[in-house]
Amino acid sequence: MAKNGDTLDTTNQLNSEAIRLISETLHIPYTAIKNISILKKGMTNRSFLFSCEQKKYIIRIPGEGTGRLIDRSQEYKVYQALNGKGISDSVIYINPVDGYKITEFIPGARCCDPYCADDVLKCMNKLRTLHEMCLKTTHRFNLFEKINLYESFWNGKPSVYQDYEETKNNILKLKPFIDGLQTEECLTHIDAVPDNFLLVKDAAGTEEVILIDWEYAGMQDPHVDLAMFSIYSFYDRERIDRLIDIYFQQSCEQNIRTKIYCYVAICGLLWSNWCEYKRNLGVEFGEYSLRQYRYAKEYYRIAREAMEDTLS
Repeated sequence: MAKNGDTLDTTNQLNSEAIRLISETLHIPYTAIKNISILKKGMTNRSFLFSCEQKKYIIRIPGEGTGRLIDRSQEYKVYQALNGKGISDSVIYINPVDGYKITEFIPGARCCDPYCADDVLKCMNKLRTLHEMCLKTTHRFNLFEKINLYESFWNGKPSVYQDYEETKNNILKLKPFIDGLQTEECLTHIDAVPDNFLLVKDAAGTEEVILIDWEYAGMQDPHVDLAMFSIYSFYDRERIDRLIDIYFQQSCEQNIRTKIYCYVAICGLLWSNWCEYKRNLGVEFGEYSLRQYRYAKEYYRIAREAMEDTLS
């Protein structure tokens, strides 16, 4: 809600709670909040850019149905684990209950281009650095439990895909192979998509990478992050293999590569179910949703073939 008429043309995009929060967090009057605009309408949240006292900030507002998808107390603990590690953005305020978050705007930052080889190399180096830190948190992101959880949010409505039950049953058949591999879990981003890798130049002009948006993060096999990057980028198999080679510096064992194919299939169904829940709330994701479901089907077949080759 605008005060004194200073920002009436833009603040109507933010609710009064957000305006109050900005004022209290930054210790400024409502009238000091200027130039509010939508920075990004993401798949989970909306983000607004605003300025005050010659500095720019971003406020994140959770989107429809987010309270059922995200445990904000877990997200809060993730940012505590990341604090001072040089991996994530700097958080000024985060609410462990409602998910409102305020961060400083990073001027000159750009998102990773998943079709630029140099960008991908920098981002995979950063991702590997995160994983090698072996950070810990108290909660786990269980892929199969989340598939069922998102499905339960449909409230008994059938999937829009007629062969959903067959596809889901096939995905469940991949679990024994994954469980049979010895894997050390660590804090994994989960939503490690190109949009969440920001490339920023330091004072010397060298581009550094910052990972943002940690709301799905938790303990998991870190190789899940490679699958997530791939399916959001709409990679084909050749590009997925290239990504794996970059991350593992050309030394990925075949059973690990096969496991990542499994994760591509599993994560495809996970986000397809997520999109079906959002669709029931009136939020459509079009081609993204369909292609996630196709990843589930196609990479089940690819993973099964690779498993047979691995075991033969």
